[in-house]
Amino acid sequence: QCKEAAYEERRYPAGKWACVTKGEPMYEQSISMSFMKLMRYICKENSVGCYLGMTVPVLNEIHLTKEGTELEREVVTAYYLPGEFQQNPPVPMDPEIHITERAPLRVITRVFYGMTTEETILREISLFWELLGSTDTVLRETYIVAVYENPSIPQRRNEIWFICRA
Repeated sequence: QCKEAAYEERRYPAGKWACVTKGEPMYEQSISMSFMKLMRYICKENSVGCYLGMTVPVLNEIHLTKEGTELEREVVTAYYLPGEFQQNPPVPMDPEIHITERAPLRVITRVFYGMTTEETILREISLFWELLGSTDTVLRETYIVAVYENPSIPQRRNEIWFICRA
């Protein structure tokens, strides 16, 4: 029987990421503004003055309100620096971009397609919890939306990541 897996567990190594934090009124505004800043950094606005190369996925770290019914305004959008820049990351010209060393990460992930809005993300989190059932092995307040394709692609591939407790 060959069915598509409902979800999978993955491990990611520690690494350096360029991050922007935004807290616009709508999730889509925050990620759009952050991504444009990161694209300028990737394309040329950095201390080496050249194109750094695109990596995927681009991560959007989100937090749910205490009630768990909506997203906190603040979203961290993160771009993984290509291997050749991991040891010595180019300095961003934009002061809102911070280079962060992220610890190794273990996640349980599930694919979904289409636009990423607050509504679709909350729905995906809810569906994923139904699938997983009751567990305390993952965080309940912090999630990651991983984006693999250009936002203009109508049925783009995304993932919701549940972060495993250490």
